[in-house]
Amino acid sequence: MSEAHTISQNPDIRFLGRMLGNVIRHYGGETLYRRTEYIRSASVDRARGLADAESIDPGLDALSLDDTLAFVRGFMLFSMLANLAEDRQGVAAEPGADVAHAVERLRGEGIGDEAIAALLKDALIAPVLTAHPTEVRRKSVIDHRNRIAELMQLRDTGAVETPEGEPVELAIERQIALLWQTRPLRRERLYVADEVETARTYFQDVFLPVLPALYARWERALGERPPSFVRPGSWIGGDRDGNPFVTADSLRLALSRGAETAIAHYLDCLHALGAELSVSSGLADVEPAVIALAEASHDEAAARIDEPYRRAISGIYARLSASFEALTGHAPPRPTRIVADPYSSPEALAADLRVLGRSIGGAGGPLAGPGPLGRLIRAVETFGFHMATLDLRQNSAVHERVVGELLARAGVEAVYAALDEAGRVALLLRELGSARLLSSPFADYSDETRSELEIARAAAEAHARYGPASIRAYIVSMCKSVSDLLEVHILLKEAGLFVPGKPPAIMAVPLFETIADLEAAPFIMRDWFGLPGIVEWARERGRQEVMLGYSDSNKDGGYLTSVWSLYRASEALRDIFAEASVAMQLFHGRGGAVGRGGGSSFAAIRGQPTGTVQGCIRITEQGEVIAAKYGTPESAATNLEAITAATLLASLEPPSLSGSDKARFEDAMAELSRTAFQDYRGLVYETDGFRSFFRQMTPIAEIATLKIGSRPASRTKSDAIEDLRAIPWVFSWAQARVMLPGWYGVGHALAAFGDKALLREMAEAWPFFAPTLGNLEMVLAKSDMGIAARYAGLVEDRQTADAIFGRIRDGWYRTRDILLEVTDQSRLLEKTPGLDTSIRLRMPYVEPLNLLQIELLKRHRAGEADPRIAEGIQLSINAIATALRNSG
Repeated sequence: MSEAHTISQNPDIRFLGRMLGNVIRHYGGETLYRRTEYIRSASVDRARGLADAESIDPGLDALSLDDTLAFVRGFMLFSMLANLAEDRQGVAAEPGADVAHAVERLRGEGIGDEAIAALLKDALIAPVLTAHPTEVRRKSVIDHRNRIAELMQLRDTGAVETPEGEPVELAIERQIALLWQTRPLRRERLYVADEVETARTYFQDVFLPVLPALYARWERALGERPPSFVRPGSWIGGDRDGNPFVTADSLRLALSRGAETAIAHYLDCLHALGAELSVSSGLADVEPAVIALAEASHDEAAARIDEPYRRAISGIYARLSASFEALTGHAPPRPTRIVADPYSSPEALAADLRVLGRSIGGAGGPLAGPGPLGRLIRAVETFGFHMATLDLRQNSAVHERVVGELLARAGVEAVYAALDEAGRVALLLRELGSARLLSSPFADYSDETRSELEIARAAAEAHARYGPASIRAYIVSMCKSVSDLLEVHILLKEAGLFVPGKPPAIMAVPLFETIADLEAAPFIMRDWFGLPGIVEWARERGRQEVMLGYSDSNKDGGYLTSVWSLYRASEALRDIFAEASVAMQLFHGRGGAVGRGGGSSFAAIRGQPTGTVQGCIRITEQGEVIAAKYGTPESAATNLEAITAATLLASLEPPSLSGSDKARFEDAMAELSRTAFQDYRGLVYETDGFRSFFRQMTPIAEIATLKIGSRPASRTKSDAIEDLRAIPWVFSWAQARVMLPGWYGVGHALAAFGDKALLREMAEAWPFFAPTLGNLEMVLAKSDMGIAARYAGLVEDRQTADAIFGRIRDGWYRTRDILLEVTDQSRLLEKTPGLDTSIRLRMPYVEPLNLLQIELLKRHRAGEADPRIAEGIQLSINAIATALRNSG
């Protein structure tokens, strides 16, 4: 890409763009390079207001199908490199979003270190990786991108050569050339095993080294060693809601690979420690406990006879090697000749390591700091032998069918589904009070029931093998009653994970997803705590978790009603939990796009209602967000710092609003939500022809052909909006540059609200409302009604298309205008120049991709069978998603 035409002042983007231009010229030829530059230049002129969209078309029309594919790849790679450069320059970084600043801010507000320590004692902050399919890039592409990031960091130091002796800039250009020649699309659909392996690399390359280093930094900021309160989780291999390919074998694979990754890391650390801790007992005091470990190690090497730490480590290494083999079924990569018994638990391993730490740091001085040994201890405390806690998840309708079949086969209740809620609860409580099992090895069950029973038994195996931290939660999707939660306990009981009279070994977690479900959540939880034994179970466990769904609530009620319903549900749940004297932990099911709860995690956590965080929060990390936040150690550290700092502030800072202001603001928000809900529902669910309009205007059918996940693209064969998954709903609107789930209905509500001064006050003073409008503004800035009108041209019924798109276009302008009025701006993103620059940079690279995609969609839908057309559509989807970043 030519340096002369770039509209960014970011030197990294100029440098990487020049490198990419060199690669395109070398491997694609001068003609392709010049055509690409012409199209890019015309698009930049349009972005600057020097031309309209029509001026781009001549350049696009001149492209052959082969050149089209190459052009799309070029624009996709530039967007990816621009993203990398922005991440390096901290374009998305938020001031004060780190623990040191948060602690200083709390101290400045009179909140002492004792309060912070008390909070962290029982805290849990957990980013949870999921396999939700919104990451369009292949892992190979992401790996090359990360290698470029490493080389750019080396270039920052002033290095001229890599450690291998290659010129740094040549090495960067080499990686870009490899990207150019790497196939961006997957040829085969992903399997669950592929998703498990992808997640494993994030844990191995990022979380394992980064979290212990962060803890050392936090220890300095806090002035004492905190407990291991940040612990990542995963759904990959355990989330079978709508995914028939997740089975008991998937669960076993995910846990086995996690154990192998964690313990192999510990073994590598021990090997390095053995080389480092050359301390001689003749030159330093060594505690008797270390001598005892050395004597028990069976390391009799003469060269180490006066080196007790090395001998002790030999024994620890041998025991951990035995643990590795016992848990994975094969020897570790670097086996030992010493025969030893495996550790019974990660706690036993940590205890031995602490013996070494107390002794070597006992005299103070430089050896008393965390160091490699301290980081290893922290890793063992954080990741155990299981690596990441794996959640189970299934739809409540499946549990109802399975439990109904078990009850019928056991002769307990012929038609469980015919019972009312009271009858179900009474029956389930009786069964849970009995030690008798419902299942029999001699009974004939459906495939669904056999699969669910096998999942529960695999979970019991995991607890026995890896410990109870391996699986702690069983999430019930579409939870609508307490019987939905009791049914989970029936399945756990069949596997020995629930014993009458004792707390369940795995917690049933309700997931409230639709607007109606969110409204019903506090009533369901009050009924839940009213059942015998439930409160005692929760207190003994320490907390009860509730999951809140952002995606389906948005699809159901629109953006404003979704965020407000989530806020109100959180407040109402807080009060219900307080009544029951049970600690609450909310699990936020956020996606990447604003329509699925995306946006700044730091702002979102700080904007939670007072008293709903209290040091405990779990957040899903999905699709493209995983690579964006955790693709490199540096980005992972930044994001983990941000969510930790936000959790501290949200838990301990005093409320920013007075009671009267809070009441005024909430009354206003309730009115806004009602108006927005009616407008959104009126368009999406009550407009004749909208379903066909949506499916013809957007590339939703083509998105379903992308091989980006193991999960089927749809829950049912129905084409109803209600039955559509939230991911393709949001993703397809983003491709068409409408971004409808992130804004529709809001403008109508804001414009209809009478007191605009109150809205401006809310935008200035309310931590909930400010990021709500900020995310809305970002979505408006990334949408384009001119481009969207081209997509609307794909709809066959022109009268319907004109009527519906006219409502959407008018709604967009209304939303933009009232937002600018409320936020006192003359243009979008005027007050956030960093984000404004970011979006202004990438939009000229998205528009030609949209125009090409529209042309390819026309040809594909007209029946042209050239495989390059279908490939071009998929490439354009990939490229647009890369450029827009948080589109799924």
